[in-house]
Amino acid sequence: MTKPQYREEKTVVIVKPDGVKRGLVGEIIGRFEQRGLKIVALQMFQASKADLAKHYSDAPDNLKAMGNKTLSTYAKHGMDTKKELGTDDAEKIGKMVWDWIVDFMSSGPVVKMVVQGLHAVEMVRKICGKTMPADAEMGTLRGDYSVDSAVLANAQKRAVRNIIHASGNTAEAELELGLWFKPGEIHSYARAEEDIMF
Repeated sequence: MTKPQYREEKTVVIVKPDGVKRGLVGEIIGRFEQRGLKIVALQMFQASKADLAKHYSDAPDNLKAMGNKTLSTYAKHGMDTKKELGTDDAEKIGKMVWDWIVDFMSSGPVVKMVVQGLHAVEMVRKICGKTMPADAEMGTLRGDYSVDSAVLANAQKRAVRNIIHASGNTAEAELELGLWFKPGEIHSYARAEEDIMF
């Protein structure tokens, strides 16, 4: 019989300005640690717009994808995109949303961390909940601590306040690790209960 396959991963988590201002950093860290994940890097800092432009791609395809999500949201709620935003061009709308996100993420301090553990990318995403807080299940961080929606955010011409960013997949996690952390800032240690949990 062979040993079961497992995957120890590192993923990036950023507590956004709304999460920091609401005093949720400790709760967020606690949720990850309760799950058996470990924090191997942690820092509060003020992100610059230049840093965020590297994190959130403003490539035409990405802007168009963001714009199409907004168009879908408006259509779902029977709203006139052209009337509300002045255009129905997906790429132009995506650029508006991108600007709102960068403005929001640079509006106050954030806390960046590296979370490590078995299937860390997937586990962290589950703990965070769906990106849109109104759709996130209770028991997740977004489901418990945010009620914002894309419709409200777009109407107020701002980013969705969903308290936390988590890498979407292993490739994204690898890219974000290189963007936000130097190798010497990421630590290695064993949690006391690892021999019992795994």
